[in-house]
Amino acid sequence: MANEYRFYHLTQTSLENALPQLLQRTLDKGWRAVVVTDSDERVEHLNQHLWTYDPGSFLAHGTKKDGDAPHHPVWLCTDEVYENDANVLFLMDGMVAKNPHSFELICIIFDGLDPLSVQGARTYWKELKNTNSCKLTYWQQTDSGWELKSSDG
Repeated sequence: MANEYRFYHLTQTSLENALPQLLQRTLDKGWRAVVVTDSDERVEHLNQHLWTYDPGSFLAHGTKKDGDAPHHPVWLCTDEVYENDANVLFLMDGMVAKNPHSFELICIIFDGLDPLSVQGARTYWKELKNTNSCKLTYWQQTDSGWELKSSDG
């Protein structure tokens, strides 16, 4: 089981604006990441966005189209592929960890403007709280950045 699950509640920006920052923090710690979303189209959209979101920055990443997963510190996919030895799993679009034992940290990112996304995150939190002994933290996006709103475990 992952040591910690972090729930990131987007209220100020889109996923596309928040994800690069979270991924960069992950890489700055020397960790590797897998980003799991619900469709190949979403993977391709994120892939293109990570190349262009900041002209002055570079965030190394890859997808199955690129191949060579072990060479990419960030891997974008529609399933939990562990080929890049990731420490951190990022889940979005309602995805749920299928094999949490492979990661130190699991981050669930959800859109605060989408009631179904919020309900899905609440359900996942309750399920984890009732069935696991891991640490759960809930972070909400504010004008000044991420604010810890709740911690359990």
